Amino acid sequence: MSIRRYNCDMRQPKIFTTLRTYSWTLFVADLLAGVTVAMVALPLSLAIAIASGADPAKGITTAIIGGFLISLFGGSRVQIGGPTGAFIVVVFGVIAHHGYDGLVLATFMAGIILLVGGYFRAGNLIAFVPEAVVSGFTIGIGIIIAISQLKDFLGLRIDAVPAGFVEKITALWEVRDTAGFAPFAIALITIFLIVLLRRIAPRFPVLIIGLGVSSALVAFMSLPVDTLGSRFGDLSSQMPWPELPNLSFARIVELLPSAFTIAFLAGVESLLSAMVADKMIEGHHRPNAELTAQGIANIGSALFAGLPATGAIARTATNIKAGGKTPVAGIVHAIVILLMMLLFAPLVSDLAMPALAALLVVTAWNMTEPHKWIQYARGRKSDIFLLLLTLVLTVLVDLTVAIGVGVSIGLALRLNRRKSTESDWSPRDR
Repeated sequence: MSIRRYNCDMRQPKIFTTLRTYSWTLFVADLLAGVTVAMVALPLSLAIAIASGADPAKGITTAIIGGFLISLFGGSRVQIGGPTGAFIVVVFGVIAHHGYDGLVLATFMAGIILLVGGYFRAGNLIAFVPEAVVSGFTIGIGIIIAISQLKDFLGLRIDAVPAGFVEKITALWEVRDTAGFAPFAIALITIFLIVLLRRIAPRFPVLIIGLGVSSALVAFMSLPVDTLGSRFGDLSSQMPWPELPNLSFARIVELLPSAFTIAFLAGVESLLSAMVADKMIEGHHRPNAELTAQGIANIGSALFAGLPATGAIARTATNIKAGGKTPVAGIVHAIVILLMMLLFAPLVSDLAMPALAALLVVTAWNMTEPHKWIQYARGRKSDIFLLLLTLVLTVLVDLTVAIGVGVSIGLALRLNRRKSTESDWSPRDR
């Protein structure tokens, strides 16, 4: 095969390959998997949008548009895309400093950056991002997400929660006396149901069941607990019309750093998710096609005023475990979420806020990957240092700074290791 043909194939969406041998058996498997993933993605999309400081409907729009386009144009057989927890910190910061219209423009620009990256085969550069850096900022993001949910988890009464980590902890501590028993109890019940059902019935839509049961308790017992509808109004049952963001030169320059951050995070997370999926199915994804798909998906999401989208590790793993075989499962998942929004929007508005907070706390815990902590502790001291440095910078300073510093130090350490393993032979004095 020529180099030109090889490069074209590495950018070709995986769906073109899988459809050559597609069958009704594969479609049934993809259909069931797509419905299962949709049950997981719907509540997560709502919770992620709320935690990001956006309207809940934006999360659903992103899951529909982003999820559809990532599966249609992606380089993985089983990747599922949509809004993810890793973006909460970035999105919250962009909205706080530039408004929601600023986020839409930054997402649109990030999509273009990812398209360029896919064209120039930047997907291969994922190998140069140290694993310790990825683990560090992932754990850091998990901590930030968990802390951000304390307000609704405990039922604290505070008008505005500061964006900074230390300021947020201080503000929440000052209103600790406003905590309510009912919100706290609903949050604990939700976590208990999710953890229990995952153990005894892992194939069930445990997130929907956990949220549904706890929210039903709030309704039937008339508990003093905020719901999605009471805080944000009724959820829209219609998709927005596509619209170009404001493309003024000054605004583009202002949001360029945020766009690069979104593009980098989307690229890294989607490629890591695809690599995890490869291990689970013993497959081989196409990194440059995956980057291209992320670009198309983020442009599409921005046109519908959605959030940044990327491949989601948890939803991708759910798809694989549910029997998904091809990108058709991801397309089905997006269509099912659309149908659920059109048909059941009033019911979604009754979801309890503490239950959604509990869902994100569970997600944050899973993001930290506690089963790997012992492995991290047994690693090289330099890797431990890099992980902790990235974690601390992510939590206390800024995600962009954490990634930049972490990658720079990580590459320096890698070069230093290479030099230390080179031959100590030296030429004789002549």
